[in-house]
Amino acid sequence: MPKPLRTPPSAGEKPLATRDKLRKSLLSWYDRHGRTLPWREPGPRPDPYKIWLSEIMLQQTGVVVVVPYFLRFVERWPGVQALAGAERDAVLAAWAGLGYYSRARNLHTTAQMLAERGFPENERDWRELPGVGAYTAAAIAAIAYGRAANVVDGNIERVMARLHAVEAALPAAKAELRELAGKLATPTRPGDWAQALMDLGATVCTPRSPKCSLCPWSRDCAAFRSGAPEGYPRRAAKPARPERYGAAFRVERDGMFWLVRRPERGLLGGMAGLPTTPWRARKWSRREAIEQAPGPGDWRRLGQVRHVFTHFALTLDVYRANAGPEQGGWWGDASALPSVFRKAAAL
Repeated sequence: MPKPLRTPPSAGEKPLATRDKLRKSLLSWYDRHGRTLPWREPGPRPDPYKIWLSEIMLQQTGVVVVVPYFLRFVERWPGVQALAGAERDAVLAAWAGLGYYSRARNLHTTAQMLAERGFPENERDWRELPGVGAYTAAAIAAIAYGRAANVVDGNIERVMARLHAVEAALPAAKAELRELAGKLATPTRPGDWAQALMDLGATVCTPRSPKCSLCPWSRDCAAFRSGAPEGYPRRAAKPARPERYGAAFRVERDGMFWLVRRPERGLLGGMAGLPTTPWRARKWSRREAIEQAPGPGDWRRLGQVRHVFTHFALTLDVYRANAGPEQGGWWGDASALPSVFRKAAAL
């Protein structure tokens, strides 16, 4: 008889179901209700290229946003050899708007490594590749290669926190939630198990207004029995997001904009963008901003755009002039720019 996952309950407390019961009920639910996604292909052996590509895109980005990007990528670069042989600028342009642009640079670098070495089949070797962390390595090993792995993302953390009513707050609770998820992982159907947990968190055990009546684990869920499942996972108070300020410079000709290459290191590294001042905690005066312009001209302030990054919020004053830029750059289309620069170009 399998042992319960936790210590015996105190008087009046309902015991948690055994591991086998929880696994059976969730996998049965997944077989009926699992999401149909373009990287989930029928058959015993998924395409590791598509699994890797999708997992990189899904880092910090939701499925609804990722699907059209994924479809465009695999149409343009259907395999790792094609992606490895692509120009990096083309990959960065195709990624524009998806955010977290270091992922695109790492994706291209890793594609070249995979094209030369082949795809690894275990977590350890995946962890050695650029842009592949613990979660991504475990997910690829489990889904693409059927390796037993403890796959834990934000959705799965939420499911575990509610199933066990974990009182410790995130992010301090991460280790405990990972341990609880690991107690449910087995070598049986590891890819389906990982995707079942992800789907449960994404479609039923959602951050707000969880659909507990549809959950295969509702009878065993301690947070559901508490009457306030949306209160889990507990979260520590977040510090206020820092504010940063800068100026962006628009020089437009025949619908094209003067673009420059951002530094390789740092936010939006290596991406094309409008010329800007540095981004700092103090606002820029008009005089200070114009001194940073890409060339002399009658610079006129058009207004402001605001963009929220993960770690700070940015406000850009946008200036325009019919100037001949003196800094190195090129004329280009704004459609392939990162979101913050598309906002400035559209102002």
